[in-house]
Amino acid sequence: MTYIGTASRLAVAGAVLAVSALLSGCVSTVSGTAVRGPGGGRLDVPPLEATQLDDVLLTIGEVNGIMGSTTMEVTAELEEMTDHSDVVSDPDCLGAIYGAEEPVYAGSGWTDMRDQVAREPDEDNEHWVEQTAVLYPSADDAQQFFEDSKAAWEDCGNSTVVVTSSGDDYLWSLDELQAEDTLITQVTTQQDAEGWACQHALSVVSNLTAEAWACGYSITDEGAAIATGMAENAAG
Repeated sequence: MTYIGTASRLAVAGAVLAVSALLSGCVSTVSGTAVRGPGGGRLDVPPLEATQLDDVLLTIGEVNGIMGSTTMEVTAELEEMTDHSDVVSDPDCLGAIYGAEEPVYAGSGWTDMRDQVAREPDEDNEHWVEQTAVLYPSADDAQQFFEDSKAAWEDCGNSTVVVTSSGDDYLWSLDELQAEDTLITQVTTQQDAEGWACQHALSVVSNLTAEAWACGYSITDEGAAIATGMAENAAG
């Protein structure tokens, strides 16, 4: 993932450091489980196809509404994973610190993905969002990735991970994992960054996982709202 705004705010999620390089050459779905609606039961969802992935992502208007902003815009889009395993102090926590990482998704059987980053256009942006929709051959494959992620994030809870960028070290404190049937969340706070934090969320529906990062200075459940919205889009 890239970096969130000023040099003092390195983003923990997804694909942004590599995004600027990838954008010059590359810019611009699921098998029969279920999604749990807010306060509801499980809804049967037919397998998704790659052509449906773009529709899973929330619109920039919806992202702005969730984040309490009006000026966020899409700054990066890609259809391939990245790899930041060489910049984190604990590679076992790569999936808890970054999103859309090739080493994390390797072996899951994923077939297609869409990743999108949004933020305000000014340099010292107040919000940063990444949403990643990933398709697998079957619902069982998606569920297995969800369970593996749940275990990895849980193991990394209540710990500090160092992310190195351009010779500087950034310390990120990971809270305990919060888990529901089809949604896991974890808050990650950058130390000595005036309260800059991110809520990381992952949901599963049919043969799709929906991953979201929502970053800002007063983060609550925005990441969960984005991931849940993506799952609802997948459910149709």
